[in-house]
This record gives sequence, structure tokens and C-alpha cells, in this order.
Amino acid sequence: MDYIVLTKNNFDHEVLMSERPVLVDFWASWCAPCRGLAPTIDEIAREQDQVKVGKVNVDEEPELAQRYRIMSIPTLMVFQEGEMVRRELGGKSKAEILEMIGLQKQGVR
Repeated sequence: MDYIVLTKNNFDHEVLMSERPVLVDFWASWCAPCRGLAPTIDEIAREQDQVKVGKVNVDEEPELAQRYRIMSIPTLMVFQEGEMVRRELGGKSKAEILEMIGLQKQGVR
């Protein structure tokens, strides 16, 4: 499955009311680390059926960026049962992101 473009109009439904864990990538097109992370996020979205993946463009969705106090991008968040359970800043490897979501054991790369 591809990632979902998240907006203020669909965020609550797609993320907070999701029955599956949700990985949310807060990013911007001008952000080089965000562009570097994008292929990994896209790959996880295609490969992992047990998690939903969404992206928030902070320039297009400033209300969501403010709501979640995004001060630096990329910022990755994991939501489960409507609650944010994990928040990480900066670029991450695929293994690190899978560990964040709980799909890979810590220390396994």
C-alpha cells in the first residue's frame, strides 16, 4: 500500500481512529534530510501491511505542525490507538524505523 497524504481534514480519521499503528512523517520539500528519508518511508509503506504510513507536508499543513509542536524536520511519530507512542527527529535507517513501529527487535540491523 502507498502512504497516505495527511491533512487537517483527514488526520483524525486516518491516524487517531486507525485500528492499525500509524507511522507519520512530518516533512517539507525543501528539506534535504526529508528527501533522503522519503524512499525509505515509501518502501515501508509498500512492504508493511500491519502499519499505516502517512506524510504531513508542514508547509501545506501548518496547523498539524503546530498541533504536534514540530520544531525540526524530518520528525517521525508512531501512533497506536489514537495516542502518540514514539517520536524521533532526523533521518533514520529502515531498521530503526521498523524498530520504532515495533516490527523489528532492537539491535537487529
